[in-house]
Amino acid sequence: MKKITVMIPCYNEIENVEAITAAVIDIFEKDETLSKYEFDVQFIDNCSVDGTRDKLEEICAKEKRVKAIFNVKNFGQFNSPFYGMLQAKCDALVLLCCDFQDPVDMIPKFVKEWENGAKIVCGIKSHSKESKLVYGLRTIYYKLIKKFSTIEQIEHFTGFGLYDNEFLDIMRRLDDPIPFLRGVVAEYGYKRKDIEYTQEKRRAGKTHNNWVSLLDAAMLSVTTYTRAGVRLAMCLGFVLSVFNILLALAYIIVALFVPVLWSIWVIPILIAIFLVGSVLMFFTGFVGEYVVAVNKRVIRRPLVVEEKRINWD
Repeated sequence: MKKITVMIPCYNEIENVEAITAAVIDIFEKDETLSKYEFDVQFIDNCSVDGTRDKLEEICAKEKRVKAIFNVKNFGQFNSPFYGMLQAKCDALVLLCCDFQDPVDMIPKFVKEWENGAKIVCGIKSHSKESKLVYGLRTIYYKLIKKFSTIEQIEHFTGFGLYDNEFLDIMRRLDDPIPFLRGVVAEYGYKRKDIEYTQEKRRAGKTHNNWVSLLDAAMLSVTTYTRAGVRLAMCLGFVLSVFNILLALAYIIVALFVPVLWSIWVIPILIAIFLVGSVLMFFTGFVGEYVVAVNKRVIRRPLVVEEKRINWD
């Protein structure tokens, strides 16, 4: 009998872990498509501090099909899920959010496409019940990254979907200390099927995504899959250089006919200095993001350090 693993990353989700476990078990036991598969539910907890770990230990004690990995620290929103996926021993894995924003009833649809030969089934957000502002900004981000990326990116894909074990093996061979799952799927995914869904609101609890985490995601994708920042810096630097040279020549020529301008020469110089300085500061930070990304890959720290595992034979 083939086995399907449902991988659920969590961080401070004490109000959701029990409900999501029950929902997953219920759909596997009652849905005709899923009832013929062996399954387990695997949580990877990113060092929760709200009692989520105690709740997971209670669930694992009652239900042996539920497993858990506890991280010693919070290793970020990308490393922890990626690491959890690499640990699974199954024929196919479904990555699912703990907060019910990813509908559990999409799992049978994913499995049907997998049975039809798909190696990856991606859940694509066609609509979202989250903030319209956030959804709009995400749309702009996806359009931009898709335009400038060297790899065709997948719009409104968060990682929610099904992954065949063959693709999990590819992920295991990457050995990337700062993996970006969405980019990995776009770059190495094959026999991919996209299915649209509506993203629900959180069932309970508070979202852990904020503007900082969204910026982290944006910078990771930009520095990993585009050269747009470096190219833009180079092109803008060239344009500004030409502009400043022409501005200086124009000022000298005009000053020859209007001598009073020689007494206020400091004004255009200050304007040029502030313009060039601000642009340099911006792109120094931008290029710094690339340097940080390279540094992390060179150091090659482990994705995650585990504290313990529960129900893991």
